[in-house]
Amino acid sequence: MDPTIETGKEIVLAPTTTPQPAKRYSRGKVAIAFGVAAVSDVLSIWITFLPPAQIAVDFATALVLFWVFGRRWALLPGFIAEAIPGVGVFPVWVLVVLSILAYDGFKKPARS
Repeated sequence: MDPTIETGKEIVLAPTTTPQPAKRYSRGKVAIAFGVAAVSDVLSIWITFLPPAQIAVDFATALVLFWVFGRRWALLPGFIAEAIPGVGVFPVWVLVVLSILAYDGFKKPARS
């Protein structure tokens, strides 16, 4: 018995795709994101003892950052961290913006 199989079908190999360049945000969007994050973090220091106001500020911050960056999972841990009492004294939103910008700067390796 012959181990090779002969078929009448033609085999088409697709060319490999080149890796996409890292996503870059405009300077305006980055400035808006940093400005909103900084204002939110400064307000969080002063309204730490008013949880409803802090949640409202954090929700508004998350909405604006969602509008600037799009659907990003990195916003959810920032929102959860800000909901924990006492964490508002740390610049969580600025760190979230920095992490999104740093993560988008890395190129994903091409699949082989």
